[in-house]
Amino acid sequence: MTRVLVAGDLCCALLAYQVVLGARWWWGGYVPWFEMVFSAGLVLAWPVAMSSVGAYRGRVQAGGLEEVRLVFNGGLGLSAVVAIGAYITKLMIARSIVIAMLPLAILLTLAFRRWLRRWLRRRDPAGETTHTVVVVGHRASALDLVMQLRSQPRYGMRVVAACLPGGAVLEHVPDVDGVPILGDFNNVAEVVARTSADAVAVLACPELDGAALRRLAWSLEVTDTDLFVAPSLMDVAGPRISVRPVAGMTLLHVDHPSFGGVNQIVKNVFDRVMAAAVLTVLAIPMLMISVAVRATSEGPVMFRQTRVGLGGREFQIFKFRTMVNGADRLGDTGFEAALLKVRDDPRVTRVGTFLRRYSLDELPQLINVVRGEMSLVGPRPLVPAEFAFYGADIDRRLVVRPGMTGLWQVSGRSDLSWEERMRMDLRYVENWSLALDLQLLWKTWGAVVRARGAY
Repeated sequence: MTRVLVAGDLCCALLAYQVVLGARWWWGGYVPWFEMVFSAGLVLAWPVAMSSVGAYRGRVQAGGLEEVRLVFNGGLGLSAVVAIGAYITKLMIARSIVIAMLPLAILLTLAFRRWLRRWLRRRDPAGETTHTVVVVGHRASALDLVMQLRSQPRYGMRVVAACLPGGAVLEHVPDVDGVPILGDFNNVAEVVARTSADAVAVLACPELDGAALRRLAWSLEVTDTDLFVAPSLMDVAGPRISVRPVAGMTLLHVDHPSFGGVNQIVKNVFDRVMAAAVLTVLAIPMLMISVAVRATSEGPVMFRQTRVGLGGREFQIFKFRTMVNGADRLGDTGFEAALLKVRDDPRVTRVGTFLRRYSLDELPQLINVVRGEMSLVGPRPLVPAEFAFYGADIDRRLVVRPGMTGLWQVSGRSDLSWEERMRMDLRYVENWSLALDLQLLWKTWGAVVRARGAY
């Protein structure tokens, strides 16, 4: 995999080199031989720059925001080296190299890596080409990890065996949701050898203290088996976590999420401006949808429902009506409907089926965004009954505005269980950033076009 990435990154830099120099020739610009040789040297230096920031590490190759950050850091670092070196040595280097070639190489590299991951997933839908894992921990936490990795094969980790604490292996319960229990904490290395696993995931448990974990790492070092240690703190991503050595111990420092300040002001302004712009552009299509809804079924064009927003304040959410008039008398449109949508619901009109399939019924929520009641990206807006029925953990969602799209919307929508949706919403709240918002907005287009989980 690393060799493929290096070769692909090199080709991306070469393509950027050819595009920029070709454009200069096309416009009649003179390209000195020195600049051609220097640019060719940058092509060769491109994989070196990526390697220097860790863009070829195995944990990065699964993609995500960390890969984007590292590729940008590598490209910007190389740009800085070129600019500072040219200034110090007084070399006359064309500005197109710094302001065109290297930024183009960044974009091409990110596009190539995204294409490569999608190609690998098509060839191996089960995601079994990256890691086979032995999970080490108590039964409940091991079961949770097995279910999480099984439901998200894109991460390329398949659990092949489990090691539970001594005495936990019962004859009548020989597995963890189909994963065989092959040992305890004392023979993890033997289980790894027996299953030919290439990674071990250690879950938080008191038995595996620092000394025991160190001995486990030593035993896995011989076979070069990867070791993953999962902290008990869930759903907190890398940007908030840093490792700090203190008094001979390795401590994880967890920053508090930022729910205010300049970033939130920028997010609020961005949301309202973008929503107003989209409403202006889609005014005529939305008018056509309104006419279609009104002409094909009796009742109002808009469906309104009470939802809970920022700080627990209730507001009226707007949607195009997709059900027959009086659907609330034919079935539940409140609490249960908010939790689970039913396939082939007889109450949904023909126009409503089309609108739901491509999420067009949610376009009026742009009005809620302009009014400051919702955000473009955020947790799913819940009905009041959900807060009254479930535990206090979901109150955490109230520290940010609910969104038109979010993690659960781009990960399967109605095909996900209620627990999976809540977990994704909480993960968004704990790891919110402007970069994450932009990434989710980009992924929303693909989710809408595929219409997976939309009914």
